[in-house]
Amino acid sequence: MTVLEKTAEATATKAATVEFRGLRREFGTTVALDGLDLTVEPGELLALLGPSGCGKTTALRMLAGFEHPDSGQVLVDGEDVTAIPAHRRDAGMVFQSYSLFPHLSALDNVAFGLRMRKVRTAERRARAAELLELVGLADKGERYPHELSGGQQQRIALARALALRPRVLLLDEPLSALDAKVRLTLREEIRRLQQELGITTLFVTHDQEEALSMADRVAVMRSGRLEQCAAPAELYGRPATAFVAEFVGTMSRIPGKLVEGGVEVLGRRLPVDGDVPSVSEVDVLARPEAVTVRADDAADARVVATAFLGATTRLTVRLADGTEVKADLPAHEGAALGAGAAVSVSLPERPVLVAEPSR
Repeated sequence: MTVLEKTAEATATKAATVEFRGLRREFGTTVALDGLDLTVEPGELLALLGPSGCGKTTALRMLAGFEHPDSGQVLVDGEDVTAIPAHRRDAGMVFQSYSLFPHLSALDNVAFGLRMRKVRTAERRARAAELLELVGLADKGERYPHELSGGQQQRIALARALALRPRVLLLDEPLSALDAKVRLTLREEIRRLQQELGITTLFVTHDQEEALSMADRVAVMRSGRLEQCAAPAELYGRPATAFVAEFVGTMSRIPGKLVEGGVEVLGRRLPVDGDVPSVSEVDVLARPEAVTVRADDAADARVVATAFLGATTRLTVRLADGTEVKADLPAHEGAALGAGAAVSVSLPERPVLVAEPSR
């Protein structure tokens, strides 16, 4: 049996259901969590996504036992663990700052939690060596943290969290301190390990690309509340609110007017998806890939900027009223429309999300 198979066998049988029920937490006059209700399914990787101060890290720390709610409950497999101290939560945590002991070798860092649990020396060193092999650092066991790169240190931190075979793995922005290339590689490795081990994982990030590429579901938070929790494709394609639409991916706001049966925008009437504001003048939200742009000498819209993105070119088009709209075209089509080109702009005939004007 391989190291991965042994670790997966030990972990998957313990994959837990996590529930947040009505969690509320205040810090002075600041409400960090305002009645959070959320469930993480066994073996799922759920990302908590949102801007700074939205409450995502507070929720994670409550699950870890480092913070306690003013009201509400944290349950693991139906057991209320709200009052249980952190060291008895059976959760492994990986921090943004690695948090390795500088005076311990990589092997001893991984084995540290096992030592605290009085696991025999031979057993804990053997398990630590297995975990180092699992994260691809079998030859780095005798190195000290200062002798390792940032990516290697974070792998050590991940191995240490997994050494105790926890029911829940908690990742608190573990990639934000790494450079772009290492971050991409490590997020793929974390996702692969999480899927193969089948461990329930809660991942906090402010990086939408990380959340969408790694998670089974993404929970978008704002001001201590849950805006939407859905699979990445649904979150991107059918955002429940204007905040989610604009926070996840790029979105343009195009002036429109509510009419019977929909909204008038760019010279056509389209059906409305989701909630409708109580005002008649609205903004229609449109993804760049949904915007159609064509050369049209008679049109009064103009291309004001282009950006080459590989397979696509992103155009910034200024409408007659000054509104700027982003549009993604195949690279060869976008290359033919430079700054100053006169173009027509349209949206496909499908439901659109509308919001109160931001102007």
